Amino acid sequence: MTSSDTPEDSNKESTHFGFRDVPVSEKAGLVRGVFDSVAENYDLMNDLMSGGVHRLWKTAMIDWLMPRPGQHLLDVAGGTGDIAFRFLDRIGGDGQVTVLDINHAMLSVGQDRALDQGRIHGLQWVNGDAMALPLEDKSVDAYTIAFGIRNVTDIPQALREARRVLKPGGRFMCLEFSTVEAPILKDFYDFYSFRILPNIGQAVAGDRESYQYLVESIRKFPNAETFKRMIEEAGFGQVKYRLLSGGIAAIHSGWRI
Repeated sequence: MTSSDTPEDSNKESTHFGFRDVPVSEKAGLVRGVFDSVAENYDLMNDLMSGGVHRLWKTAMIDWLMPRPGQHLLDVAGGTGDIAFRFLDRIGGDGQVTVLDINHAMLSVGQDRALDQGRIHGLQWVNGDAMALPLEDKSVDAYTIAFGIRNVTDIPQALREARRVLKPGGRFMCLEFSTVEAPILKDFYDFYSFRILPNIGQAVAGDRESYQYLVESIRKFPNAETFKRMIEEAGFGQVKYRLLSGGIAAIHSGWRI
């Protein structure tokens, strides 16, 4: 799984890491430490944070993407392969996915899963940064990022990079936790997130702090409408979003026109 109500600025001296202010130069390392810690329990972490429905949300993103045979997908912060495998299954293996993640441990989990499932063709695993993608301009048909954008230090820069590598007519899609608006659901979600989830993280994974950060990072991420404007400011057109499960998550879609 990977901003405040205003876009982050890479020129600032500090940024947030959960509810803490930290030097900009330190955030990537702190986030890497979190995902080093949770990599082996990544599915469990997502199940705990979403009540298990993250799998349905990911399928919904692929449904909306409507991949076609022969396409090249860049899946950012996708180290465990969840989106990549769904994409390749949907197109019958006739395509290519570049899976990019800043975290070596997450990539290792994905590569092991691919081997266990006999997935050899159509996958490229790249250790890289969403803010400085190691890909050529206009080189991919689609860009996806699921539960990763909120962990990026400079989100506007990551969005500009997404647009840079997409071909004209290429599709950007982001699945991320969002803002719950309904009062009753919000109260329950807040209670579960702050009072229950970190304790479960401690009991199940022996790691309270990482789960506490993940909960806080969700609350610091902009709401769906604000994030929509950020995507538009990065140069994307026809930007739309769909709220999932009462706003617990949202899928955003945009096009390089």
